[in-house]
Amino acid sequence: MSSTKTCPPPSSEAPAPRAPVVGLSSSKVQSWHLDRWAFVYVRQSSPQQVLEHRESRLRQYALVDYAVALGWPADRVQVIDEDQGQSGRDAEHRAGFQRLLAEVAIDHVGIVLGLEMSRLARSDKDWHHLLEVCGIFGTLVADQDGVYNAADPNDRLLLGLKGMISSVELQTMRNRLEKGKLSKAARGELFLDVPVGYVKTPAGELALDPDEQARSVVGLIFDKFDELGSLYGVYRYLIGNDVRLGIRPHHGPRRGELEWRRPALPTLYKILHHPFYAGAYAYGRCQIDPKRQREHRSRKARKSMPIDQWKALLPGRVPAYITWERYERNQERLRQNSSRWAATGAARKGAALLGGLVICGGCGIRMQVRYTGTQPGRYDCVRHLRHGHERRCRGLQASSLDELVTRQLLRALEPAALDVSLGAAEDVRHERKRLALHWQQQLERARYDAQQAERRYRAVDADNRLVARTLEQQWEQALCAERQRQEEYDRFVQQKPLELTTGETDRIRALAGDLPALWRSAATTAVDRKEILRCLIERVVVQVQGNTEIVDVTIHWAGGFVSQHQVERPVAGYHQMRDHDRLVERLRELQAAGQTAARVAERLNHEGFHPTGRRTTFSAMTVRQLWSRWQLSGARHEAVTLGPDEWWLSDLARKLNVSASTMRRWIACRWVHCRRSPQHGYHLLWADADELDRLGRLRDQAKLYPRRPLPDALTTPPRRPADAGGPNRTKTRQSAQSKAG
Repeated sequence: MSSTKTCPPPSSEAPAPRAPVVGLSSSKVQSWHLDRWAFVYVRQSSPQQVLEHRESRLRQYALVDYAVALGWPADRVQVIDEDQGQSGRDAEHRAGFQRLLAEVAIDHVGIVLGLEMSRLARSDKDWHHLLEVCGIFGTLVADQDGVYNAADPNDRLLLGLKGMISSVELQTMRNRLEKGKLSKAARGELFLDVPVGYVKTPAGELALDPDEQARSVVGLIFDKFDELGSLYGVYRYLIGNDVRLGIRPHHGPRRGELEWRRPALPTLYKILHHPFYAGAYAYGRCQIDPKRQREHRSRKARKSMPIDQWKALLPGRVPAYITWERYERNQERLRQNSSRWAATGAARKGAALLGGLVICGGCGIRMQVRYTGTQPGRYDCVRHLRHGHERRCRGLQASSLDELVTRQLLRALEPAALDVSLGAAEDVRHERKRLALHWQQQLERARYDAQQAERRYRAVDADNRLVARTLEQQWEQALCAERQRQEEYDRFVQQKPLELTTGETDRIRALAGDLPALWRSAATTAVDRKEILRCLIERVVVQVQGNTEIVDVTIHWAGGFVSQHQVERPVAGYHQMRDHDRLVERLRELQAAGQTAARVAERLNHEGFHPTGRRTTFSAMTVRQLWSRWQLSGARHEAVTLGPDEWWLSDLARKLNVSASTMRRWIACRWVHCRRSPQHGYHLLWADADELDRLGRLRDQAKLYPRRPLPDALTTPPRRPADAGGPNRTKTRQSAQSKAG
């Protein structure tokens, strides 16, 4: 117990000995009380009271003499004063009060002394908890008015009333102070924390920062947010161009002095959300939630309130950087950038260009972007996940919808190509001039600091080397900083001249004139494309026709224009396609006419039919598969003459215990001998006993070491005998299956 004291404070502060206000003895003090410790609890509510209210502190330490007068030896009196500067409204942060409770609970304390009940606790819960523990263990409680036994009903009633009065006093004082703050806030005169870009005048008013560069950086933040549209985009811009914020600390030894600090996301968040920058005085934007505060989550206790619940809002009360209309647009943009179901969300990385803009035509909610494996993205309706019912709305791959919207966007921008080129060149000039102004202001500040350091050095007596050496070092540091700023400014001007060269202007015009090439350029990121889309398109409503491949697309353009389109999405099976019945009938007609599979594929592609999956056109193999699947041919299987040691693909796959897809991959890699049947192109594989052994070892090696390259001895098939493909034996597919057994 390092903080425990057994004596009063130093004699330089101790008052002259004084007699207690009550008698020197009490009938309530028993001999067994004197065998235990006497604890004197000392507390003042704030550091200011500890420094300035010295008389109250001395009176509390004098309770040690009171305990001695009641019969306790001086060495059996302990002082608990580690709660100095702590409020008594709760015991959470009062280590001394918690230690006092612990000492009473282990039956070490005979009496607890406090100047008055408010020194021990101003909370009904903490006060009655102390009384309950003292009553159980027989500990006495004493103040300047007398000694009380917490187990006695009369004393317990009196102590309860005193504790209640102490709690009411705290609430009264807090309410009085709060009413005063609200009254001052209602007049727009209460300024607690001055935001970045403002200063507080001696008269208590709010004014713009007198530093020109500090004001220009705040204006730059709002301009870049209008241009980039996201808080993090502004942050990346400031960091990338080494733009620092002019901060005036509210606390510490440099309070009120201008410091240039690296931008931080919380600071930028406060700047964009604070209504002071729009000229409106506001108070009560954030309020303390008592439930969260009681849950020991002080950082989360502050809760942002909607604007209609602010305690004060006075437009035009403070100097403004932006208009109120611009402030409201910024707040709406920030709300839309948040990751919520009903918000568009900020433009993020990802191949899908319409994230946050696609609306489901069936239920009206925003469709979510999903990325799985190597897929470029997919728009899915997730209403069934939110409400727990069966899925009714269908999604689609992002590529087809993105291609349609991009094509329409470039078509809409084509007439404005010249204006775009001129505007782009002017934007580049404006941006370079703004950055050049920022660098010039930094250079001007560095020169002023160097001149000020020189004046301080020349003002000191040259013979006073103890001071002159320090000022000389400061002058040298200021000169080095000025030289560094000059070099950085020269480097910036060299890399980004204030005026565009002829080559740069021609290049900008060429890029703006060929918008499709600029859109597909590798230098144009997905985030850039998404920002352009959001400038011209408000939302895209998609409605899948049943479960087919046809999707109705409605594009709502900025300005109110609406355009209708259709796209096709990949589906899992032909039964989902809108022209499924017509495709089956057409295949039957062409097969009955004796057309070959290759010729049928050409006719289907020419007539506008499309296969499912990722294929865009029909092939002869696809036609043969459909004939077989839908039993459109006269015979299901082709009668094939198998040579010695020849196998059907499925039979050999079962023999080797591998999948059919693995066998097809081996055929494509030429790891096995194969020929095709003349009519339907069935795979006919050759494998004798030695070949079966090699293929078995190839299978085992591939399973054990899937990432290692396979040896040539296993992937190179032996030479096939000349008579292996002859008509030595004729087997149908059904009779060949007996060989696999």
